[in-house]
Amino acid sequence: MPDLDDRALGAYLGFAIGDALGATVEFMLPREIAYQYGVHRDIVGGGWLKLASGQVTDDTTMCLALGSALLAGGADAMARQAQGDEALVRLVGDAYIKWFKAKPVDCGNTCRRGIMRYMHEGTLQGPLNPGDGGNGALMRNLPAVLATLGDDAAFERVSIAQARLTHHHPMSDAATLGLGRLLGMLLAGATQSDCQKWVNQWVAQVPDFRFTPYRGYATAYVVDTVQTVLHYFTLHQDFEVALIATVNQGDDADTTGALVGMLAGARCGAAKLPERWLHRLQAATVQSITEQTRGLLALNGLN
Repeated sequence: MPDLDDRALGAYLGFAIGDALGATVEFMLPREIAYQYGVHRDIVGGGWLKLASGQVTDDTTMCLALGSALLAGGADAMARQAQGDEALVRLVGDAYIKWFKAKPVDCGNTCRRGIMRYMHEGTLQGPLNPGDGGNGALMRNLPAVLATLGDDAAFERVSIAQARLTHHHPMSDAATLGLGRLLGMLLAGATQSDCQKWVNQWVAQVPDFRFTPYRGYATAYVVDTVQTVLHYFTLHQDFEVALIATVNQGDDADTTGALVGMLAGARCGAAKLPERWLHRLQAATVQSITEQTRGLLALNGLN
């Protein structure tokens, strides 16, 4: 069993690997992927974003933006948030503005709309919106899990606050909390059997996320994303097998790939990530993730 540091770094680096691998085939159909690549299994860049080899997308860079805000606020800001202080959430909102102004390679429409609202109005969430059911809040929540590990109340506060800066939708909330708790279990050393039992209980409580039989939809709608992630994560225990199967489903493959990479990376640990993929990531990304992982765990005294 890998130790906590290795599992946490495995989750974050696994996320970036899945992002970089899946970005090449984002918005493609499985048959289109098969025609062009056979089986897509290499980090080569390209895709509709015309990425450099090893470059990540908004999934990873928004995670890094959230993590930087949590580190800037520190444990004190998280403690004050429990008393109703808004300072930490505003640090997060400001980090998203800084990220947006740096002209990322991509930004989803819902994220863009929420960031612009915060920029111009200063409001920490918009009204409940049926159009906010995308996966943008879910995809970037990894740093909130690391920063609050072992404190479920703090995890829920930080996760929902960062999510609703851009997404205010019950399925987005449920997905962000659910996959965050599953990641927390893996980081704490839960077995595959433990995870499978928890997943079964969770989808019984939130039946929209039921993934058996798998419908084969991997869109950016958060329900489709969660179903795809749970299907491939529970079906394959090997990191590489799970990730290749996920991204070859196509559609929102950078996000589904990132989330499966996150969960499977926590399960196996950083030391067992495929070196051929890890070495293709851009060095600056690996360094930022490594430093941020240490810092986030230190916020709750776990590093």
